[in-house]
Amino acid sequence: MKTNKELTEFASKRYGQNFLKNHNYIIKIIQAMPKDNLPIVEIGPGLGDLTKELIRAKNVTAYEVDKRLCEHLTAEFEDPISQGMLTLKCGDAIEHWDRDGLLDRPYHLVANLPYYIATNLILKALRDPNCQSVLTMVQKEVALKFSAQSEDRDFSSLSVLADTTGDAKICFDVEAEAFVPPPKVTSAVLSIRKSNSLDDKGFEIFLKSAFTQPRKKLSKNLTGRYDKEGVRVAFATLGIEDNLRPHQATTAIYHQLYKILEQKEN
Repeated sequence: MKTNKELTEFASKRYGQNFLKNHNYIIKIIQAMPKDNLPIVEIGPGLGDLTKELIRAKNVTAYEVDKRLCEHLTAEFEDPISQGMLTLKCGDAIEHWDRDGLLDRPYHLVANLPYYIATNLILKALRDPNCQSVLTMVQKEVALKFSAQSEDRDFSSLSVLADTTGDAKICFDVEAEAFVPPPKVTSAVLSIRKSNSLDDKGFEIFLKSAFTQPRKKLSKNLTGRYDKEGVRVAFATLGIEDNLRPHQATTAIYHQLYKILEQKEN
């Protein structure tokens, strides 16, 4: 067992590594997982503390980008790997995802994501039809952006995308002291249970325009991409007030606006 000092030295600044060492939170993550027989994909197993608990309940495929940690995990989980309980893939999960997908059958994603790639990885999971749910440790600020509801201050394009695919919520917060080395922010475990997957890149581009300036009027933001008169007519058709701010619109309104504006543009 490595000391906290050794773990701090082991953590790679390049990959933004912070190891969750509080076992109570690891158990809470396990308890928050979907109760079914689908396999688990774990991104960034690190030293394997969460992995040890995951393989007790599920078949696990783990992706680790750090070669040093891959060597550690290969030795640490020699028996589970040989028994087929754990498949360890050394390399960049994003490269695997883009080339072959993470898994060729339905799965649940569980991860303690480095903060600098968390948003990108969650969006890839929302687009992946094989991914049935996401349970991940992220910076709380990111978790709020995905789980916020209309009228919330943190409601964003990410909130709309998460709501479009299913049900997003924050399970619990995790203080910095639960990690080694401790990050400079509060973390949270985010759960997204999917009912469908994102399949329209155009809608994602539309949302970026809608939230270009989150505190400005939604109509003003949309005129950066669409004809001003077309936006006015779309708002009038849906009975939307011109002074509506992006965070005040619902997911349904965004889909309705997108449909009308894209039809007018085409």
